[in-house]
Amino acid sequence: MKLFIASDIHGSAYYTELMLKRYCESGAEKLILLGDILYHGPRNELPREYDPKAVIEMLNKAGDDILAVRGNCEAEVDDMVLEFDVSSNYMMIFDAGITIFATHGHRPKPKTHDRDILLCGHTHVPTVEVRENCVYMNPGSVSIPKEASPHSYIIYENGIFSWYDMENLECYMEYEPVLDKNGDVDDDE
Repeated sequence: MKLFIASDIHGSAYYTELMLKRYCESGAEKLILLGDILYHGPRNELPREYDPKAVIEMLNKAGDDILAVRGNCEAEVDDMVLEFDVSSNYMMIFDAGITIFATHGHRPKPKTHDRDILLCGHTHVPTVEVRENCVYMNPGSVSIPKEASPHSYIIYENGIFSWYDMENLECYMEYEPVLDKNGDVDDDE
């Protein structure tokens, strides 16, 4: 399974076009969007080429490939204009002994077990952090990165999570869960 994981587009036509180009180049099977797709939100600056209508058109063309969760900037009308579901607060992905719980990250965190992957957007900061009951990951933001981070996304393939700078295609961070002989995440590592 190969997934392209992105978050926090915030209505940027420029970065949506670039993200979709990178998605097509990646050969990923699905584009996972972790919320905040069309609107910039009151705490953010307007992103480059802010144009939610253009973003709608571009994403709807790729809609069969998109799995998305609702962010804190999503509105009910988004369900009427986007041709893929944006109403779910979370999704679960199971692959190669790994459980991935994907959500935007603005609501209380779900109960996770062992080394489940908790995949969130919301903060706009690329992160991988091993916690007591999960591995917390954030792809950063497609259009409004924070804390001097790049415009970024994650590629998940063969159990490995790789963070990429969207503009120069540089892989700048990786995480590979350690699996035991049964293919389960090894908590002793």
